[in-house]
Amino acid sequence: MSGQRHQPQTLFGQSVARAEEVVIAALLGAMVLLTFVNVVLRYVFNHSIIWGLEVVLVLFAWLVLFGISHAFRVTAHLGVDAIVNIVPPRAKRALGVISALCCIAYAFLLLKGAWDYWAPFAGLDATTGRWFPTGFASSRDQAWYETDQIPMLDWLRWMEPVFNAGESYEKLPRMIPYLILPVGCLLLLLRVIEAFLGVLAGRNDSLIVSHEAEDQIDDLSATHHKD
Repeated sequence: MSGQRHQPQTLFGQSVARAEEVVIAALLGAMVLLTFVNVVLRYVFNHSIIWGLEVVLVLFAWLVLFGISHAFRVTAHLGVDAIVNIVPPRAKRALGVISALCCIAYAFLLLKGAWDYWAPFAGLDATTGRWFPTGFASSRDQAWYETDQIPMLDWLRWMEPVFNAGESYEKLPRMIPYLILPVGCLLLLLRVIEAFLGVLAGRNDSLIVSHEAEDQIDDLSATHHKD
């Protein structure tokens, strides 16, 4: 089952997966386009988009965090299965369940930490509790924090009375680029739960194990034999 792409079974699941791929492609395309335009402007016209680098960094962060959850769906994460492959099928499945539960706990802790970091930038409360949420703390409002160079977009001016006491944002508020932290961790948690359910249902005998290098060698060998 290693390295296989597990397609969602429902129409809704297929739609979500397709939207995820479109977002990732759009982020990558925007990064390439903006970088290319900035290079041309700098070396040909001796000019540059001052906010270009910061936007590219934000897009890269969004791409990475979207990509983590996407890699769980397409089983692209690497895994060490030296022990798993030498145990009987029942024990292999049990180890898959244990590893999935560990990953779920880890993803949940990441989600809590991501929310606690992002919430003050959105004027919301972080959670209390060191490991698991026990309530909400009255955290300091940081919704007025802005990015360094990214200009404020006019169609986002509605945020000013909601988050910034009616005062104008000169630059884009940090809550927008930082939003990918809780969103990305939530997607990761959902994908790990999805993989865990696959192990419980018997569709997979392990969580996520990819043999990318071995698969490429096998493909090359097959091509060589055909030639």
